[in-house]
Amino acid sequence: QVQVVESGGGLVQAGGSLRLSCAASGSTFSINVIGWYRQAPGKQRGLVAVINSGGITNYADSVKGRFTISRDNAKNTVYLQMNSLKPEDTAVYYCSIVAGPGFVYWGQGTQVTVSS
Repeated sequence: QVQVVESGGGLVQAGGSLRLSCAASGSTFSINVIGWYRQAPGKQRGLVAVINSGGITNYADSVKGRFTISRDNAKNTVYLQMNSLKPEDTAVYYCSIVAGPGFVYWGQGTQVTVSS
């Protein structure tokens, strides 16, 4: 069992920055991939960024160059640094962890609201 706790969301003006945290606990040795997803009202959930156990990252085109995903292995925490935020970034952001033989764990979500 892997527990996922997200934090760092909030209200920010356009052009501002936020850093989201995804802290994993429990059976963390088998974690393969951690991804950030977001879902805006009336929109489908979409992938924002992903990092695998080898440190390889991938980003949605809409956030490339503005967002950075990173990890702190000592703390079992993955971060999403979000810069140059736009109103269209407003969404609930979810952390998703793939562990072991395809087990998927989700956090509770954290709200990011970007005002103009």
